Amino acid sequence: MGLFDTSPRPSHDSAPVTAPLAERMRPRSLAEFAGQEHLLAPGKPLRVQIESDDASSMVFWGPPGVGKTTLAKIIAAVTSASFIEFSAVTSGIKEIKQVMVEAERAAAHGSRTILFVDEIHRFNKAQQDAFLPYVERGSIRLIGATTENPSFEIIAALLSRCRVYVLQALTEPQILTLLRRALADKARGLGSLSLTADDEALTLIASYSSGDARYAYNALEVAARLAPGPKRHITVAVATDALQQRVLLYDKSGEQHYDLISALHKSVRNSDPDAALYWLGRMFAAGEDPLYLARRIIRMAVEDIGLAAPEALNLALSARDAIQFLGSPEGDLALAEAIVYLSLAPKSNAVYTAYSAVQSDIAATAAEPVPLHLRNAPTKLMKNLDYGKGYQYAHNVEGKVADMDCLPPSLIGRRYYHPTAEGREKLLAERMQQIARIRASKK
Repeated sequence: MGLFDTSPRPSHDSAPVTAPLAERMRPRSLAEFAGQEHLLAPGKPLRVQIESDDASSMVFWGPPGVGKTTLAKIIAAVTSASFIEFSAVTSGIKEIKQVMVEAERAAAHGSRTILFVDEIHRFNKAQQDAFLPYVERGSIRLIGATTENPSFEIIAALLSRCRVYVLQALTEPQILTLLRRALADKARGLGSLSLTADDEALTLIASYSSGDARYAYNALEVAARLAPGPKRHITVAVATDALQQRVLLYDKSGEQHYDLISALHKSVRNSDPDAALYWLGRMFAAGEDPLYLARRIIRMAVEDIGLAAPEALNLALSARDAIQFLGSPEGDLALAEAIVYLSLAPKSNAVYTAYSAVQSDIAATAAEPVPLHLRNAPTKLMKNLDYGKGYQYAHNVEGKVADMDCLPPSLIGRRYYHPTAEGREKLLAERMQQIARIRASKK
């Protein structure tokens, strides 16, 4: 049988009874589809594109278990297109090129093909380039699915030819609706088993699924097997045994990683210890490297607390040492302690902004030589060349401040560090004012 053989083939609405519950309960139409109202409600963009039979290629970006594959199959059914499914994990570009060539031949005879590529972000640039001519000619309608930000993972040329739709994690009420539907459905679900379930048990499964319908279905299926007979009933205890561990969306090199560390850093910056502890806990629960967290916490101490509470850096460094000495989970509490202290400490980014301004000036101005009076003169030749001439030793002058410029000539008078009135930095601001008065008195 060829790829485009017209003989009947099984569709996704007739999954065998041996298939997992998530596959059997896969929605067959938009009416059955749960969630994504922002895209699929009447008049919304994806709904309009489907109903108008718009053949544009598209990318579905969203977390696992929200219906990316299902939507692609529904689109194929609605538009009467052949549906070819590939996974970028298991399929090579050679196989996909063969499919695209055959699709082009089929298109010449009026047949339409949807090429669905799951985890399209796993294809490299050269592999993604191979799609371009076929997408441009309309030989195939490409639908890619990805859990990663397509702006970073999909080449610009291909992305510009696709509409990107952002799918959202399902809400707990939506997951609950799907679980109850599966319990009642005798044809595809668990209805023939005459199962009953406590609302609290279903709520537990929904809350632990993190918006992933596939995970929720799998947990319900396990709970159904664990439920004792003859009157099989799913209690909270049964659901707990089925769940084992909450699903936490996380990819240590992907967007979830950066989203969570961003939330942690911004919570600390905003002096919110409760939120900071929550995000720290989320990252620990997802298996983040404690030393990565320690490095980021040290960065927070120098970037956001700075000289307003210089002891914050010492505490962050001590927390890193505790993690290295104790390991995880025993050392995790040291990072939690540092996070709370940093959240509550006075904040200043004055040194951070000062150093950024210095870097900008270094990049934008000439690399002037060090003024002669600031140079050492260890040899007679250097002394004859006026190295060190005019230097004033601060310890030997009144107030320990010499009337002497230390910046290159073109930058004299430039001020980079502007201390805040927060914490210890208020004292530094007063000291700077005192130094300025001493200098002024010597003019």
